[in-house]
Amino acid sequence: MSVLLHQSTDLPSIEGEWVWFAITGTSANLDPKHKLLNLGQRLEETFDDIRDDWWALGHKLGQTPSARLAHMPTAASYNCDFGLMMAWSRLTEAVASAPVRCLVVCDDPWIFRQLASIKGVEAGQAPPLFPQLLKRWTRGWFARVKLTISVIVAHIRLRKSRANNVQGTNTLLVYGHPGSNTEGHDAYFGSLMDDMPALGRMVHTDGDVNLTLELAKDGRTAGLHAWGSILFAPFLFFQRWQPGPSDLEGPYNWILRRAVTFENATAAPAANYWQMHCQERWLKSQRPKTVVWPWENHPWEREFCRSAKRQHIKTRGYQHAVIGPHQFNPGPASNPDGLTSIPDRIICSGPAYHDQLLTWGIPTDQLCIGGAFRISRFDGNYYDADGPVFVATSSFAPITEQMMLAVQSAVKPGRKFIVKIHPLYPQNIKETENISLTNHTIPEQQGLSAVFYGTGTSGLEGLLAGVPTFRFRPDDRVAINVLPEGAKAEPVSIDTLGNALDQAKIPDPLNWESIYSPVDQALWQKELNT
Repeated sequence: MSVLLHQSTDLPSIEGEWVWFAITGTSANLDPKHKLLNLGQRLEETFDDIRDDWWALGHKLGQTPSARLAHMPTAASYNCDFGLMMAWSRLTEAVASAPVRCLVVCDDPWIFRQLASIKGVEAGQAPPLFPQLLKRWTRGWFARVKLTISVIVAHIRLRKSRANNVQGTNTLLVYGHPGSNTEGHDAYFGSLMDDMPALGRMVHTDGDVNLTLELAKDGRTAGLHAWGSILFAPFLFFQRWQPGPSDLEGPYNWILRRAVTFENATAAPAANYWQMHCQERWLKSQRPKTVVWPWENHPWEREFCRSAKRQHIKTRGYQHAVIGPHQFNPGPASNPDGLTSIPDRIICSGPAYHDQLLTWGIPTDQLCIGGAFRISRFDGNYYDADGPVFVATSSFAPITEQMMLAVQSAVKPGRKFIVKIHPLYPQNIKETENISLTNHTIPEQQGLSAVFYGTGTSGLEGLLAGVPTFRFRPDDRVAINVLPEGAKAEPVSIDTLGNALDQAKIPDPLNWESIYSPVDQALWQKELNT
């Protein structure tokens, strides 16, 4: 056998030539000299290759009852780690066919059983499954109870905001963002409300109630919670993703079971159900002419498109954020009903994203470019070979923790690091002589020697600023790459960051116009008035 599969508490002794790696979430105190070479790169490349299979599985499972509530069938890389587990399975298959013996360490009971079914794998004692099932069932139970109580309270508090939404009004449907205000500015749509005084704003059910109440003071903003029914809320407790046994059959049956268990261990399916309930009642009662929202093709958005089309209401999805090669969910291939659950038109922030969606299967006549509200062109002298290294932490704590280990390994006399902590995901990072914190973003900086990031848009900002930019590539998971086609940051690991900074070179200029476009006010006026 080429692969020995064991728990971290049941490690065998191996003689001769061998390598090892540990599955995400498993700690293994083994000799790093024996670790599988280029593990992070191999895992990421394998993750790249599973996209089409995940889309196909999502399309299949999306046709089953209750799948419309789940994130796994949408191939959402940020919301579900199913794709990562597919990649581990594929990587183990590849290693199992190699001549050198490999020890795979895994404490996850589902993944262990998945890997044990691979030809060429000799498995030790599997981790017990029942304790994990009980733990996650209990967690899901309490999560749904908490959600049910919270939506009832939110409905009562926001009910008065219904008066702010006039029947037939063109409406922005937005997430609650602290950057929005009552003066006509929205964090997702800039000054669009100020430019179009008749435009209304509806806040998604995941928005903070206090923030929604504050925004509602403008007389044009309402909370979607207000359209829900208190009598309906108790049914949320029973909302779970429940595919049948036959739906889970196939080569990935154990990680599919894991995905179902993990999603049901949260209130996410129930929260999606409440959003769908509220938006359906709002559409039926208020019948807005056109609705535009920050589009990412998540479960509630697919259902929104279906519902709006039944009501003959026009839908406009705004591709507001980056997509990149790893953010699979905007691709329509996983939609079980194809373009029916895609907006009538998708307004892109720039050519790079327009072209990517076109490549992924959105028809040309459903795409247009409306420009970027959330990022404006910035110019200046951002590069200084003697300046500090800008570190942008990830929204995912384990990645940030590893990034800071890389930073500490790369510290040397004369090299300074300034760390910008993600505003929505605070981290406890200690300042030292060489490491300090900053509240300023890259466009607000001057004189940076490099940018180091894990996930998010900071890498793109670094490249647009003309600064050497390094993307962290962990070896125990995939840091979702959101750089568009033509934008490339050099991947580094914990061990290679220091050397990469020593040899940093100014990147080739990145053409702003190929990525982002200025806001086209005429197009927005047309899309919201036709």
